[in-house]
Amino acid sequence: MLTITNIKRPNSDQSESVTVENGAIKGWNIGELGQVIDGQGGTVAPALIELHAHLREPGQTEKEDLASGLAAAAAGGYGTVVSMPNTSPVVDDPAIVRMLIEKAEGLGFARLRPAAALTRGQKGEQLAELTYLKEAGAVMFTDDGRTNENARVLRLGLEYARSLGMVVSVHAEDASLRADGVMNEGPVSEELGLPGNPAAAEAARVARDLEIVAQTGARLHVQHLSTARALDLVREAKGRGLPVTCEVCPHHLTLTDEALRSFDAIYKVAPPLRTQADADHLLAGLLDGTVDCLATDHAPHTRAEKERDLLTAPSGIAYIELAFPLMWTRFGEQLGLERLLDLMTAAPARVMGWPTPTLEEGAPADLVVLDLETEREVNSAEFRSKAKFTPWAGETLRGWPTLTVVSGKVTFRREG
Repeated sequence: MLTITNIKRPNSDQSESVTVENGAIKGWNIGELGQVIDGQGGTVAPALIELHAHLREPGQTEKEDLASGLAAAAAGGYGTVVSMPNTSPVVDDPAIVRMLIEKAEGLGFARLRPAAALTRGQKGEQLAELTYLKEAGAVMFTDDGRTNENARVLRLGLEYARSLGMVVSVHAEDASLRADGVMNEGPVSEELGLPGNPAAAEAARVARDLEIVAQTGARLHVQHLSTARALDLVREAKGRGLPVTCEVCPHHLTLTDEALRSFDAIYKVAPPLRTQADADHLLAGLLDGTVDCLATDHAPHTRAEKERDLLTAPSGIAYIELAFPLMWTRFGEQLGLERLLDLMTAAPARVMGWPTPTLEEGAPADLVVLDLETEREVNSAEFRSKAKFTPWAGETLRGWPTLTVVSGKVTFRREG
């Protein structure tokens, strides 16, 4: 049994305590029972849910592994993480799904919910054994890390997933239009002499995939939208009643292609950082409800890889530990606490068809305590992730998680 004292519920100034037992919320203000932790006046909320993280296990553990990635997630306030299948080997075998779940359960950090590949080897040619992957514990099908170039295979995958009641998520980017682009195609890429990745690559693929959704009626989740045009296409599709959802990542809201003037590959991501106009449009989509949820696309690489030149360095930013502080500091006033928490808790659950996380008695005891006021400098050397570098190093942020509880057990507690 665990009691967290001196905490406030969102949008309340009243100091309360919550007691959890056997993995569930036992009650509020019922006394200091069991282990007692002082919440130090923080705001308690359901633990965050991440639908898009690369944990690199199996086969790429020099970048990240389950222990470091799930510890980083817990430090970021996350209770549940959906891991991507673009590992080595690819997560297209039910035995790998079971192995990942069993290993994660023994670590005591965030809860792992693996995504499995939609196609064998993520090659986009032949569907994986989707029924068996679901039975093994996979919660989503995706070839993320690769784009689905064969529209017929994607259609078959969507139809199969629909019969299983599963979500298919896609990296919506036309590979032929993207070509060898390493950053957003536009005035900055032309000035720097770097190959560009046009906004049309994303928009064209989103448009194609939405037509397949209209044909199949299957649920599609569009990952890491980065352009205004693609978001408008999703908005139009929702207006037609199509079962499509989408996510936006904090890095596409807080950084732009101007950062590539540094020629630092830490800013190289896929899809690339776009323009300020795109970022503003994405924020508007968060405000009007077009964007369903926030996700990080946590993508760790080794420092040596990211120190290569922009043409050869891999794409990706790892920052699951500071996603909430970054969003709260930059956009807390525009979004408000209730909307921001929804985008990172209940909204991802809705995308997946999971129960809505709440703070009610009897609800699962997945909780995070947030210090919304205290400013802390981003020190990437303290990251639990193996990727101990970040574009926001040295910035001062508010909203840091101080305590994370998953299934009634403490998975993270910030010192000091």
